[in-house]
Amino acid sequence: MNSSLLRAPLLCLSLLALTACGKGKEQGPPQMPPPEVGVIKVQPQNSPLTRDLVGRLSAYRSADVRARVPGVLLKRTYEEGTDVKKGQLLFQIDPAPLKAVLNASQASLAQARATYTNNKVAAQRMRDLAPKGYVSRSDLDNALAAERTSAAAVQAAQANVQAARINLDYANVTSPIDGRAGQQQVTEGALVGNGEATLLTTVDQIDPLYVNFTMSVATMEQMRSAQSSGNVTLASPDKASVRITLPDGSAYAEPGVLNFSDTSVNPSTGSVNLRASIPNPKHGLLPGMYVTLKALLGEQHKVFLIPQQAVQRDTSGTYVMTIGTDGNVKRKEVTTADMRDGNWVVSGGLAAGDQVVVSGVQKVKDGAPAKAAPWQPAAAAGKPATSAPGAAPSGK
Repeated sequence: MNSSLLRAPLLCLSLLALTACGKGKEQGPPQMPPPEVGVIKVQPQNSPLTRDLVGRLSAYRSADVRARVPGVLLKRTYEEGTDVKKGQLLFQIDPAPLKAVLNASQASLAQARATYTNNKVAAQRMRDLAPKGYVSRSDLDNALAAERTSAAAVQAAQANVQAARINLDYANVTSPIDGRAGQQQVTEGALVGNGEATLLTTVDQIDPLYVNFTMSVATMEQMRSAQSSGNVTLASPDKASVRITLPDGSAYAEPGVLNFSDTSVNPSTGSVNLRASIPNPKHGLLPGMYVTLKALLGEQHKVFLIPQQAVQRDTSGTYVMTIGTDGNVKRKEVTTADMRDGNWVVSGGLAAGDQVVVSGVQKVKDGAPAKAAPWQPAAAAGKPATSAPGAAPSGK
């Protein structure tokens, strides 16, 4: 009797425990809260139209210094690789043979002048006697012809003297421009200028410098099309500028100005040649260097600046994650134009007021809820927080 009374309460407790376990399984595990992400509310704005390109530097002017008269090279009078002035003596060719030619030409001139003086006196005598009938008409004509011939011989001798004097001056080879003189191409003692103008060295003007680069026809057509639609305003040629980056990654301080655009397309590359001039007052840049450059070609209208980490890519294309008014995540396909200060310039796919997910992109899923908080780019680095690029101004 007592044992039956004890088993009844134990059976009830077991049934209650089983019932409680069953209710726990029906409820399932607790749901995770929506992820918290950092967002910016974007607004359209104007942004410079830039293109990242690769260019090569070349001298502003380059002059070949050549031997213009034949002779033996006596000496070099400049230091290789140094700056020289226009008219500065660079090389000296043996002037002795050229002086001898000049002396011979001067002697021929003196002889021609003497002959002319004699013929002039004889012709004048014939002119005086002809009216009196003392000389024939034929003798008068011969005397006048001799006078004219000797006068022409004097002019020819004068030209020979001038040419001989010019050649003697060419024995002193000078710089045709201001610039930096290069390596000597011919050593002293060599015979130069014998049948051809021998190259002695080259002088390059390196302040300013040219930077030569190309742009594809497709890119230029895209810019013209954007200008026609009003989305882009292209700069006039005299206002288009470039900024170059040196091979070590540092930015060059002096900006350049675009000053040439070819009128034809290179058929082998399908691109157009362009050129800009870059100041080089410290001569830190040298011709032949390859540099990367950012060309400022105009201004883009109604674009969005999006931090680089917010823009994602997959096999479907380029996209960003946004938070809708219902608090759910929505994927938006976007069109990127270029980069500016580490941010993507988005020209299509977004609307004013969109909340773009910047931090925590890996936590969200299209269609799932997320908790949005203003993104503070500088807070994570321990710096004073600033407004995010492309974000709406505070208080609006």
